[in-house]
Amino acid sequence: MDRTQLLLMGLPLFLFISDLFQLFTPPPQKSTSSDHHYHQPPPVIQQQQPQTLEFPTTTQKSGGNGNTVSIDFCSSCSYRGTAVTMKNMLDSQFPGVHVVLANYPPPLPKRLLGKVVPVFQFGVIGLVMAGEQIFPRLGFAVPPPWFYQLRANRFGTMATTWLLGNFFQSMLQSSGAFEVYVNGEPVFSKLKENRFPGEIELIDLVGRRIANSRVVDGLGASSLL
Repeated sequence: MDRTQLLLMGLPLFLFISDLFQLFTPPPQKSTSSDHHYHQPPPVIQQQQPQTLEFPTTTQKSGGNGNTVSIDFCSSCSYRGTAVTMKNMLDSQFPGVHVVLANYPPPLPKRLLGKVVPVFQFGVIGLVMAGEQIFPRLGFAVPPPWFYQLRANRFGTMATTWLLGNFFQSMLQSSGAFEVYVNGEPVFSKLKENRFPGEIELIDLVGRRIANSRVVDGLGASSLL
């Protein structure tokens, strides 16, 4: 076996082992305040004076003029940079408008298949490692011939299964979406247009929808009067 074959075999095995360490390594525990001993001076008791409670107005709660722009994008498709750029542009063009970024999840069938892929990965790896004990418990006196073919190159089989599984899982997690909403109403959809919005186009769409919402609010306020 030459160096090229060793490299091709070693790289997938290294990735497989690193994924296993990340999967089974517990998260670090947060240090509590009791772990640190600091000598603090005794608190100084001050006479508290009555204060009036100030409640935020409706304008402060809703972020300026009460308009909200939501950008739902596919985080696994590397669309975050485009979403942040659009958010900064809208913040500068429409001061006071609250711009929210969120992940757009894939459809339900893709999410279900994405949960099946890890089970398939561990199933194939477990079958290759301990198939001689598993098949008798399943009612097979002798393992099938394809098991010995997989067992002949066990490390290549496990590395291929792990890499292909990760590839399919990343495809199943992607939605390809970049949806823009103003006050809950859609103004642009990449799923329908099959493209990203232009900066001038997005400013025009958001500006029109905000202007329409102001007109509707004005009419509603005048009708109450």
